[in-house]
Amino acid sequence: MSERTEIQLADGVRLHAEVSGPADAPVTVILLHGWCLDRRTWRHQVTALSGLGRRAPRVIAYDTRGHGRSSATRRHAATLDQLGDDLAEVVRRLAPTGPVVLGGHSMGGMTIMEYAHRHPDEFAARVAGLLLVSTTAEGHTHTRYGLPPTMAGLLRAGETFGAGVLARSGAWRPHRAVLPALAPALRWLLFGDRVTDDDLGLTLRSVGRASLRSIGGFRTSIGAQQRLDTLAAVGDVPAAVLVGDRDRLTPPPCAESIASALPAAELTVCPGAGHMLPLERPEEVSAALLAIVRRVNRGSRKAPRRAHYPEAA
Repeated sequence: MSERTEIQLADGVRLHAEVSGPADAPVTVILLHGWCLDRRTWRHQVTALSGLGRRAPRVIAYDTRGHGRSSATRRHAATLDQLGDDLAEVVRRLAPTGPVVLGGHSMGGMTIMEYAHRHPDEFAARVAGLLLVSTTAEGHTHTRYGLPPTMAGLLRAGETFGAGVLARSGAWRPHRAVLPALAPALRWLLFGDRVTDDDLGLTLRSVGRASLRSIGGFRTSIGAQQRLDTLAAVGDVPAAVLVGDRDRLTPPPCAESIASALPAAELTVCPGAGHMLPLERPEEVSAALLAIVRRVNRGSRKAPRRAHYPEAA
């Protein structure tokens, strides 16, 4: 069984979270979704974690500000900096003690890196494992959309211009009405060789929940982030890095550079898969996450210090 909860941040934004698993579990897993998506991206992994029985972790899957059931964000706060701070608040309020495993897909992985950059002491004290799926530490350095370099550059320029327009368009969602027409393009951009109607439908509904401000506003910081140095300083935290070999947004070079920066990382490249690995390849992603949780449960590395942080204003 899962329960829904909300936390209100200092700027008034409310984050919606779903919490499952034993309240006294020795490990907490926090799952962060990608840009324009929501917590439901992780539904297969949440189910898989519940199958660990008495060793099941507590699981927190939450909607980023401006996404899913969370409230809208102001345009100036649609940044990875802010998302890193939001994650710090989620850890402090919903998982104040014990080791934490962080799992991030796409922008969710970048949020984890920003948390490590902006809150290094808290990260070192609490984080016992990492799952980084279809993400990057180098902004749009490797993004080619599966196109030749010249065409990719033109598409990126158009995307960047369009994102600026959308960022100023407010918190409304008129694109819901045209999502059926956008389905083929999103299927090509986000998925690889195979996708179920159910997974594509979930993705479309998630995109429909994201406001125009969220769709456009986060684009600038996503494209500019550079956090390989941050990852290199993380140390020997057990980590799994996964990517699809047909990912058009964060292709294999993104994952390879992340795995090279993390000394204890294991890299998996999924043949024929695109950007939506938690849905496209649920078994592989779940297996990697469960392996990390089991390792933390066994105490094969020194457990992070138990820490408690004061409630934020």
